[in-house]
Amino acid sequence: MNTGDLSSITKRSIMPSEPPQRPDLAQELIRRAAEAGERWPSLTRGLLCAEDVDRGRLTDQADAGLVHRIITDHGWPGWSLVGEQGATAAWLIALRADHHISFQRHAARMMHQAVRAGEASMLQWVHLHDRCLIHAGAGQEYGTQYCPGPHGPERLPVHSPQALDERRARVGLPPAAVSLEALRRRRVSAPPPGSAVEIPDNESAGELVGAA
Repeated sequence: MNTGDLSSITKRSIMPSEPPQRPDLAQELIRRAAEAGERWPSLTRGLLCAEDVDRGRLTDQADAGLVHRIITDHGWPGWSLVGEQGATAAWLIALRADHHISFQRHAARMMHQAVRAGEASMLQWVHLHDRCLIHAGAGQEYGTQYCPGPHGPERLPVHSPQALDERRARVGLPPAAVSLEALRRRRVSAPPPGSAVEIPDNESAGELVGAA
């Protein structure tokens, strides 16, 4: 995937102020992402039984199917179509589609087109891009994906790590060490499963890989 001049794209990606064209799709995406968000903290900590893991996997596949249908009919569900929260929900569903890799890659390609059109968040896309690279067995580009380790989250392999912070700065991410420490602090103070869950912001949404 050719990322092109990401810094200029980041600067011109400004959300529209008009109401979304499809509030019905926005509401459905937000509902599904929020429901999955109540399960994923337990999943990434290994707190779910095998039956719950399998049930959740089926739910994630169904959610991915919804986003796939939206992409087929409308292209990536961007800000104009479903608003900021709806677009974030679609991204989270794609990010969690770890057992539907072909869809995840297709979603990343379509989301990248939306970023270039000023219809999606660059910071969100880099998480999905990194996730696809990890599943392809390649080093991630921006260092947004982690796995559980003995002392908390650990960053998964990165290609050309000496240039990681430079690449992160180009898309508006803080230095890698700062993000890792912040993630570890959030994990220590995370709310218990079943508590209220908000759709996370761009930098805090890199969910742990390999927990399922």
